[in-house]
Amino acid sequence: MRSVGQKQLHAAGPHIGRLREGALHADLRAWFQQPGDRMEVPVDGYVIDLVRGETLVEFQTGGFSALRRKLPALLQRHAVHLVTPIAVARHILKIDAAGELLSQRRSPKRGRIEDIFAELVSIPEVLNHPRFSLEVVLVVCSFTVIRTNVAA
Repeated sequence: MRSVGQKQLHAAGPHIGRLREGALHADLRAWFQQPGDRMEVPVDGYVIDLVRGETLVEFQTGGFSALRRKLPALLQRHAVHLVTPIAVARHILKIDAAGELLSQRRSPKRGRIEDIFAELVSIPEVLNHPRFSLEVVLVVCSFTVIRTNVAA
């Protein structure tokens, strides 16, 4: 693991042309991106999040079962680095339609590094592959809920 420090990224919702990419996915990719990296590159029939030199980097913010076919196919010819976040703290912000903060609280749900094992059972065949690497990033997330019909 590596520490990401206090760098804060704020992606605005899903991005057009980013294949159903959410804000956390976009933030991770923006944080990892270095000069010379290529984004959204077609490789062997799949769209790869980031290509750095000869390494394919995939960011997975959901369950690993979606990668069951993709990873083994890519590992036949390429090195694949999988990056996945675990939210160790979550903050819930409620705002009204005008953007005024109504309330904020810390969610009782907290991730732990051990949570990765529940996902790894979905991809057992790649875990020992010499071209596969995994990076778990511990993150703090804020979720914003917009209240459109707040009673006065």
